[in-house]
Amino acid sequence: MASESSGRTFQEYLEHHLQNLVFGPLPEGHERKFYSKGETASEKEIYCQDKNMDYDGEKYCKETLSQDGWYLANNKTDIEAMGFWAFHIDTLFFSVLLGGIFLFIFAGAAKNFSLYKPGKLQLFIEMMIDFINGVVQGTFKAATNTLIAPMALTIFFWVLLMNVMDLVPVDLIPYPAEMLGIPYLKVVPTTDLNLTAALALSVFILYLIFSIKSKGFVGFIKSISLHPFGPWMLPANLFIEIIDLIAKPLSLALRLYGNLYAGEMIFLLIAGMVSINLAELTFTGIGLNLAGITLSLIWAIFHILIVVLQAFIFMMLTVVYMNMAHEKFEQH
Repeated sequence: MASESSGRTFQEYLEHHLQNLVFGPLPEGHERKFYSKGETASEKEIYCQDKNMDYDGEKYCKETLSQDGWYLANNKTDIEAMGFWAFHIDTLFFSVLLGGIFLFIFAGAAKNFSLYKPGKLQLFIEMMIDFINGVVQGTFKAATNTLIAPMALTIFFWVLLMNVMDLVPVDLIPYPAEMLGIPYLKVVPTTDLNLTAALALSVFILYLIFSIKSKGFVGFIKSISLHPFGPWMLPANLFIEIIDLIAKPLSLALRLYGNLYAGEMIFLLIAGMVSINLAELTFTGIGLNLAGITLSLIWAIFHILIVVLQAFIFMMLTVVYMNMAHEKFEQH
């Protein structure tokens, strides 16, 4: 299977590909483990000794930290010891990179804008701008705010680009990166709950800001305390409205994360059917390889719909929430 190249079991292969590259603080005395390399126990022990580490007798090299410091995590034990102040380097890198690509493409189209001889890129971008502007005009009717359409455009394309990374073959980038000494690498930012939660919280903060700006602070408090049952049911009103408020960022974050994480998991499961040791393939192995490649192509074609749809849903819900934020509170 695909895990054969690293000497891992299939379960370890899955855990490895679903783990982010995490950088954070580790305390003095913490024991770290690294995969040892070699076919026999003696080869693995020699490998560990060359790295000035101890061999645990199975598959890991071990070292005990002599002082506090910031390190790249090598396993779940490291991540748990790092606590809250840990950074997902791969998520940050790919999200910023894809955001930069989005800005570069749109800036280039704006720079080369032509009224009489528009290029294909300009025509495509104009078509997408018209489409998203139409969605905003059809949904955002509570007030006038020139920020909403550009925000919707940015969210759609940024989330779309991050989702598209899920169509990249699962070992195409992580495997060469591991050969270069990078222990983990997740290339799909939206399969990281930290990123989808950050996007959802950003939208939620804007929702609160525009709600207070539109209704006034007193009007905002009234909207969550006097609705829907009136002043005599204030506790019930607060309970319902607070749950409704909490549900907004949760639904945004978990819907995007859940769909992309599930898609990535299916790609990994299919990859487990494919063997890279071509010299050792049996007739059954060849059949599994062909089945795995076929299923991967079929799922990739279907997943294109999910990738685009989830970006559109995230953008659409953002516009809906912004419209709700701009609605005036009327007490009945």
